[in-house]
Amino acid sequence: MEESRTAPRWLRPMVDYGPLVAFFGTYFKFDLFVATAALMAATAMAVALSLIFERRVPTMPLVTAAVVGVFGGLTLWLQDDTFIKMKPTIVQVLFTAVLWGGLLFDRPLLKNLLGATISMDADGWRKLTARYGGFFLVMAGLNEIVWRTQSTDFWVSFKVFGIVGLTLLFAISQVPIMTRHRLPSEDAEADLGTKSGPDRGR
Repeated sequence: MEESRTAPRWLRPMVDYGPLVAFFGTYFKFDLFVATAALMAATAMAVALSLIFERRVPTMPLVTAAVVGVFGGLTLWLQDDTFIKMKPTIVQVLFTAVLWGGLLFDRPLLKNLLGATISMDADGWRKLTARYGGFFLVMAGLNEIVWRTQSTDFWVSFKVFGIVGLTLLFAISQVPIMTRHRLPSEDAEADLGTKSGPDRGR
């Protein structure tokens, strides 16, 4: 826990976006197969950095790293770019299955990922988890449409900028529901208790 709190600020952006930067840069300098190798190496490095500085690897990056390893390896071994193009689809479908599967057992797993930064009631976590599951499923379908109908250049740009941009827009669109279901902060509750104490004594 202490290592996680003292991790450098650059770590999270490096883990989240470093592999994408490596993939995008090497693709336009070389080709998709070299970019796939760079993506695999950068993803492995991101996992290693998480272990070194935080002594843990968050669930989503870990799942992504596993899929990158399998589908990237198949891409390089068989020299078939179909596998790496399907990787985002598989990752998004897995996220949907995990999130919606958790809801079936009344366990909004998104709370485990974001609960340290967002404070909401149980109904809010269920709604947000269901919405993210639906979003990931839509993104999986969109990736399938793009890579099957567009050029490789277009798909690479979509993977690096389109998916990230749409994810950020979706996250922003969920601010209203998070606001409606937000729980009072501990500081606010403490202040309320302090103010109500003297009143009760009057």
